Parts: sequence; C-alpha cells; structure tokens
Amino acid sequence: MKITVLGTGLMGGPMTRHLVAAGHDVTVWNRSRTRAEALSGVTIADTPAKAAQRAEVLLSMLIDGPVTRDALDAQGAMAATAPGALILDMGSVDPATDIALAAQSRALGKRFLDAPVSGGVQGAEAATLAILVGGEAADFVAAKPVFDLLGRATHLGPNGAGQVAKLANQLIVATTIGAVAEAFRLAEAAGCDSAALRDALRGGFADSRILDLHGGRMVRGDFKPGGRSVAQLKDLDNALAVARSQGLDLPLSQCITDGFRDFVTNHDGAEMDHSAYYVWLERRAKS
Repeated sequence: MKITVLGTGLMGGPMTRHLVAAGHDVTVWNRSRTRAEALSGVTIADTPAKAAQRAEVLLSMLIDGPVTRDALDAQGAMAATAPGALILDMGSVDPATDIALAAQSRALGKRFLDAPVSGGVQGAEAATLAILVGGEAADFVAAKPVFDLLGRATHLGPNGAGQVAKLANQLIVATTIGAVAEAFRLAEAAGCDSAALRDALRGGFADSRILDLHGGRMVRGDFKPGGRSVAQLKDLDNALAVARSQGLDLPLSQCITDGFRDFVTNHDGAEMDHSAYYVWLERRAKS
C-alpha cells in the first residue's frame, strides 16, 4: 500500500518505522528534514503535497490544528492523494479542525478519520498505542489494517469524536500527573522517600500507569520529553474550549491547566516532559 506520513517526530518516527517494517511503500514529509532523514526505507518529499501524491493512505501526525490545516488543506496534501484515499489525522487537534477537514475531504472524494493516539513515545515504539477514532464506520473498517500495525483502535462515533476522546484522555493524564507530583512533594517534605512511596503504592487504589511511568520519571529526575508540556497545555486549552461550548464548568481541569500554563510560560517548562509538573512545583516555590 502507498502510504504518506506527515510529521516524523517523537511519535511519527516510530509509527513510520512500523509501516515500513510491514512492507508498505512509505513517503514522508517533516518540517525539519533532518528528522525524516533519520528514517530508513522511506522516500522523503520536500512538501506535503509532493509527499501525498497518489497516496492511498495519508497519515498526519502534526502538532496542532493550524499546522494540520496548513499541510492538509492550504498546501494541498489531501487534494494530492489518490481518489477515495483514506486521510487519517492521528495528531491531537481541536475537534472543530477535524470536523471541517472531514467535510473538505468528502468534497474531494476522499475519506477522513480523526484518530489521535495515547500511549506516548513508548507506546509508539512498541506499537501499543490506544487509537481513538471518529468518522464513518465503513472508513474505520478500511483503515483498521493500518491501525493494527500501530496499536489498538476503537471507533467512538462520527468525525470529531476521536479528538473529543483524546481531550478526555488528556484531562485524566494531566490531573493524575499533577496528583502524583504533589503527593511526592508532600511525602518528601515530611521525610518520606518518594521512590519507596511509589513502590509501596503499587497494587493499591492509588496505583496507575501514571504512577508507574511518570512517577518513575519524577523519582529519577528524567524529564526528556516523551510528551512535551507545551503540547499538554495545548490539549488542555482545547478541552476547556469544548467544555465552554457545552456550557460545562470543569474546575479541576481549569486548575491543572493554569498550572501547566504557568510552567510553560513562566518557568521554562515548554520542552520538558509533562511529568515535569513535579519540577514546576519546586520552581514555583522558589520564585
């Protein structure tokens, strides 16, 4: 199958490698060509439209809505694909962006699924991503062989539903990171070892994948980005925008969003892993 991948960064890179390993003809485009050149077995294009030329599947893994709209629409990637092509937006964008892009793709005779992922770099590398899909059921069935190479896909409803599900995921992730970070800071301040605490909590009600993976990062002081804090903030802002559009008040979500905004804008946290909320607590206390 002829597949195009737009965006070969932290997540898109390992996802591309799985597609190549499965024997697909893969062409890629990335804003920084250097990252694309690190991949083996792919053709590298200079523009999104050239990358997408006659592609049967176009997979977008770009940072946000404006960048995604620019590549797929303004730069002509969707229009360049083969008739009836599957357009898969697997990046995390606001739902309105993908609903609009889905309508545009249908007008071009193409099929569109919003299919953001959860699982981070580790999930991308292990092909164990949770793939949250919105769009037509028949298009989901058609795309499933591609999704199966990357993780576990679930169809959640019409276009936009996948992105809403990802925003719900991000609210849970962010608030749990915040809870673990604050619990560790509390424990340390009162003389309890946070590494021992993390081990002691395993198997209890406080246990979680966040405690395991991100709690481990906090204990080790390892904040090399798997999920950047600036991207976490983008998703939280999008979630609160959807909440406002539905007349919802989400006070806990607002609180954690305010924390990430302060970390990103005032404490040099933008490019640190989102588990570095733990670092923000220390920097905030010293400021």
